Amino acid sequence: MTIPLQKLVEAAAAAPVVPVLVVPDVAHAAPLASALVEGGLTIAEVTLRTPAGLAAIEAMKRAEPGLHVGAGTVLSDKDVRQSLEAGADFLVSPGMSPGLLAALGDKRRLMIPGVATASEAMSRHEEGFDLLKLFPASIAGGIPALKALAGPLPHLKFMPTGGIGARDAADYLALPNVLAVGGSWIATAEDVLHGKWAEVSRKAREAVSLAAAKDA
Repeated sequence: MTIPLQKLVEAAAAAPVVPVLVVPDVAHAAPLASALVEGGLTIAEVTLRTPAGLAAIEAMKRAEPGLHVGAGTVLSDKDVRQSLEAGADFLVSPGMSPGLLAALGDKRRLMIPGVATASEAMSRHEEGFDLLKLFPASIAGGIPALKALAGPLPHLKFMPTGGIGARDAADYLALPNVLAVGGSWIATAEDVLHGKWAEVSRKAREAVSLAAAKDA
């Protein structure tokens, strides 16, 4: 995969579950990052759905420099610019638009864009994206859709996100065209709000064990 996301790809090989995080208060960021790393995870996606999102990325990177922290829900030129200024290692969007594509400029290979159809996947590949997010995975066909896409589009890798939980993550990871899965179950809004860091670490360790299932 000829993309600047190679470090992300390598990290996902060891721990192929990416927690999708909504951080309401920057004070939660550092202990959250430490809890994820203690549990063995190497990648996290902080969504820009709260005013604290950008500051949370900065705080998590300071607390755990080895953690690959990306910005999610990137929708605009401003989001791209501010996310990279905050130190985001990668960008994630629910889809792609002409405006967002133009805003990425020469940074487009830091982006993991969302797709829901074969046509969208083909278009994103023509634009230079090789790692895609099937989103929302559970609505866009889930495992059957990814199996169907593997035949005509074997050169593409996916990080399905949306509606995936602990019960079916291993089934997604068993697919050869799935690099990693994204999910919110590892650090839920309640976990973060109430500082349940031991619980986050426990669920992170369980997620890491899915790597063994993928390699088996």
